[in-house]
Amino acid sequence: MIRVLREWYERHFSDPQAVILALILILGGAVILLLGDVLTPVIAGVVIAYTLEGLVKKLQALKVPRLLAVIGVVLLSMLIVLIFFLGLVPLLTKQLSQFFGELPNMLVRGQQLMLTLPEQYPFISQTQITELMTHLNSELASLGQKVLSLSVSSAINVFTLVIYMVVVPLLVFFFLKDKQQILEWVQQFLPSKQGLAYHVWREVDKKIGNYIRGKLLEVLIVGLATFIPLKIMGLNYAALLSLLVGLSVIIPYVGAIAVTIPVALVAFFQWGATSHFTYVMILYLVVQGLDGNLLVPLLFSEVVNIHPVAIIVAVLVFGGLWGVWGVFFAIPLATLIQCVINSWPQARSQNPP
Repeated sequence: MIRVLREWYERHFSDPQAVILALILILGGAVILLLGDVLTPVIAGVVIAYTLEGLVKKLQALKVPRLLAVIGVVLLSMLIVLIFFLGLVPLLTKQLSQFFGELPNMLVRGQQLMLTLPEQYPFISQTQITELMTHLNSELASLGQKVLSLSVSSAINVFTLVIYMVVVPLLVFFFLKDKQQILEWVQQFLPSKQGLAYHVWREVDKKIGNYIRGKLLEVLIVGLATFIPLKIMGLNYAALLSLLVGLSVIIPYVGAIAVTIPVALVAFFQWGATSHFTYVMILYLVVQGLDGNLLVPLLFSEVVNIHPVAIIVAVLVFGGLWGVWGVFFAIPLATLIQCVINSWPQARSQNPP
């Protein structure tokens, strides 16, 4: 057993650069796990600056000085966020309150529909329906308590949100403005020989940067493409449902399936099993089909090449570790792991012991 472990260690860690890369990954992961809550504004600033760096480089390619490019990009991003909060958030809040006001009526109609199931399907017993309704009522009661506690906690965290709205843009500005100085400062603490780490970073930078920017663009396009037909058809809560559909693309496969349920339920409770319900679902499925077969290949061609099973596992693992942020960054983190795995044997072949 000891011999097997020693051979495994010599095969994978005989190269000092592999040890350096492993130490960098372990230290980086430990910092995020232990100090993630404290460094949340810094991490958010780094991610946003990293996302905006591509636009800054494009402006620099047009002979715009970096300082002016950084100022313009930061102001533009702040303007977009301001428009979102002043224009879209009030509408979403209104529709969300209307939805919770209509929810009791939906539940009553749903229970009436469930009570008729034993007549249409004899293999479903009345006892099963009663138990299911009791379970659903208890779950909805607990959900109401969670929503109430969330609203109270969000009111308490308003001050924290205001602080973040001031601190994060400043951090983004300085990260973009002084990028080279910050990288040189960080370089002082890294070993001089970091060929493998640099190779991995170059691969990750090329894939993740394009992925994050493409994913944000996909959220916007899918959300708008969903809102237009839903609004034309007159579906209730069109803006709220379109936002959910847009955000669902962050979680491949799982998100599209999960968000179909509220769209179908709202359409069914509004129109029943009529032609309007059928048309809305057809239009919704057309948008989903165009997203998966046209938009995703255009935006993410050769950016990430990860098996669907690996994507689902990454969403479950990182979502369990870091919640919503873990779900959002599941694929970039999986891409990092994939680049490390792919680069490790390449380094051994290029630098034989």
